Amino acid sequence: MQTPLKEKIDFYYNEQGYMVFTEHYHLQRGYCCGNGCKHCPYAYEKVPEPKRTALLANRHNGEQEK
Repeated sequence: MQTPLKEKIDFYYNEQGYMVFTEHYHLQRGYCCGNGCKHCPYAYEKVPEPKRTALLANRHNGEQEK
């Protein structure tokens, strides 16, 4: 039996109203799904190129702006 998802722990809703899974959720799942999720803790390992490189570059650029 799966436990229900908890808002603000496993997911949140973005400004457009879409559900966004958190890093916590992804770590509990245990693998990269290959969809290019915003909070993927697995460095997008299953996302095909060239999308993977672009996602990693965007993530790195976002860290520099903080």
